Parts: sequence; C-alpha cells; structure tokens
Amino acid sequence: MEKLEILWQSTALAHFQIGQIIMMFVGLLLLYLAIVKKFEPLLLLPIGFGALLTNIPLAGFSELGGLLHYIYAVGIDTGVFPLLIFMGVGAMTDFSALIANPRMLLLGAAAQFGIFATLLGAILLNYVPGLEFTLKDAAAIAIIGGADGPTAIFLASKLAPELLGTIAVAAYSYMALVPIIQPPIMKALTNPQERKIQMAQLRIVSKREKIIFPLAVLLMTILFLPTATPLVGMFCLGNLMKECGVVDRLSNTAQNELINIVTIFLGLAVGSKLSADKFLKAETLGILALGAVAFAIGTATGVLMAKLMNKYSKADINPLIGAAGVSAVPMAARVVNKVGLEANPHNFLLMHAMGPNVAGVLGSAVAAGILLALVG
Repeated sequence: MEKLEILWQSTALAHFQIGQIIMMFVGLLLLYLAIVKKFEPLLLLPIGFGALLTNIPLAGFSELGGLLHYIYAVGIDTGVFPLLIFMGVGAMTDFSALIANPRMLLLGAAAQFGIFATLLGAILLNYVPGLEFTLKDAAAIAIIGGADGPTAIFLASKLAPELLGTIAVAAYSYMALVPIIQPPIMKALTNPQERKIQMAQLRIVSKREKIIFPLAVLLMTILFLPTATPLVGMFCLGNLMKECGVVDRLSNTAQNELINIVTIFLGLAVGSKLSADKFLKAETLGILALGAVAFAIGTATGVLMAKLMNKYSKADINPLIGAAGVSAVPMAARVVNKVGLEANPHNFLLMHAMGPNVAGVLGSAVAAGILLALVG
C-alpha cells in the first residue's frame, strides 16, 4: 500500500487543484476558438496550449529550469519577442494608402481614444470592492483599447508583468472578435446614406515616397517621443526592408520564417502566465470588461472622427473607414469593406480603410510610448 501511495503521489492526478482544472478548460476553450472558429489561430493556439502546459502539476514547465520559464525570460522579460513581431508586421505592411491620403492619420489617432478612456476606467475600478489597480496596472490594461497584441504584451511586460496573461488574452480575443464587435457600432453611428458614400480612387504612390516614409516616421519618433522608438523603430526597419527592394531575402525572412518562429514562442510564453494563481482573480473580470469597453470606444471615436472629416472635407469620406483606425490589421479594414459592400455593392473601401488601419498600428505604438513615459 505504501508503494501504491508513493506511486499515486508521483502522478499529476494526485496534485490537481480546482483552479488548475478550470484553467485547463480555459486553455481548451482557446484551442477551440483557434481551431474550430479560426479566431486569431496563429496566437490563440500556442497561448491555449501554453495554458495547458503551465497548469500541469509537477511538470514544472513555468518554474525555474522549465522550458516555458526560459522562453518567457528570454523573449518577454527582455521585450524582444514583441519587437521582432513588430519588425515582421512592418515588413508585411503597405503604407501606400496612408501616404496617398495622409489625413487618415487623424483616424488612427482618434481610434486610440479608447486607450486613454480605459486608463481612467481602470483607475475608477479601484472604487469597486475587491479590485485594486495601480497606475502602472491601469496603463497596461488601457493599451488593450489599441487592439494591438504585440504592443499590449510589450507594455504589460514593462509595467505589469503579473497581468500579462490576462491582458494578452483580452487583446487577442477582442482582435479576433472584430467582425462581431465592430459592425453594430459602425451601423449605430452612421445612416444608410453615409454608408453608401463612394470615395475617389487613391493616387499612385512612388517607390521613393515608400522608402522615405518609414525613415521620416522614425525621425519624428526619435525627436518627439523616444520612448516609442523600440516599437516604431522595429516596425520601420521591417517596412524599409520591404520597400527598398535590395534586401528581399531579409524582408522575406522577417515576413515568414522569423515572425512564425517568434509567434510560436510568444504564444507559449503568454500561455505560461495563464496559471490558476495569476488568472483566477476578481481583477481578471475587470480587465476583460475594460478591454471590451476600450475596443468599443476606439471603434466609435474613429467613426465619429470620420463623420466630422466628411462634413468639412471637399472630397467625400465614408465614415465607416474610421472604424479601421484600431490597429487590428488587416481584419478591421476587411470588416469596413464588408459593411460598405452591404450598403452599396459597388462600394469597395478596402484600400481606403488600410490608411487608417496602418495609422492605427503607429498610433497604438505611440500611445504605448506615451504611457511608458508617463508612468514607466
């Protein structure tokens, strides 16, 4: 009997706690959303699997000496993984729509209002019994409103590493739910006539302009907001490699092999923070609720800014494109195009929406830099 007891105690079954079982179901839910629903599968799948691994008793995946511990220490603690992801995203991004119509920067900026509204919301949640967020916690939670996963992970790792798992899951979950969350808000803030507006064709952008643009963005960031240069700098490097046309091998690697490898490790590292002791708290519900509010506010302010611009612009602007100001690239732009086509079968808004969409990527990075400068 003693040997049987020793054998039993050596198994994970003897040490499972209810919290770990719950978190394993959360991991399975993330896998279901990734595999069956195809919601952000590239990250939800490794995050979900990482959640399973980190909640196995005695396995020690996330403890000192464990694989996930070192992946997190090397890639997230140092901030390297989000920066490499940004370089890959930059290498896949075409700024032509934004360069052709620079006013779209205003829509990318307007959509970041959700970030700062959520900052206030996180602070106000301290008045709710059982919830307590520091200013750094509030800033890390607020970035969810930018709908930019790598930026959210980067800022959370700097300001509130203990909340990283919840913030990352919230950010990527709401990015995945863009086709569900955004259309009702877009339709509520516009009338059928506005949704039918057709925009003039964009001008052709020269290669020289595409090369100068990332350099100009980097220069302005260095001069006015150096705290944002890690994210913006890597984004601009990736984009410059793509547009200059002389380092195709490097550009292709950044777009494919490198970003794919980093994505696997990034997802596992985030999943390692979905342990029962870190996730099953009252704060988790507060973060998830604030993330939804932030995303909704960002969508709404982008649409409202586009309506204002249309009112005072000589050229027609379809207010729907304001919803693409959140930096869920290119999903938000596709949703705008879909809603526009529903109102007018001849209304193709995809290229126009890509302007505010890529502006939103820059906007969320700048917002992260501002928050880091203020509370970091």
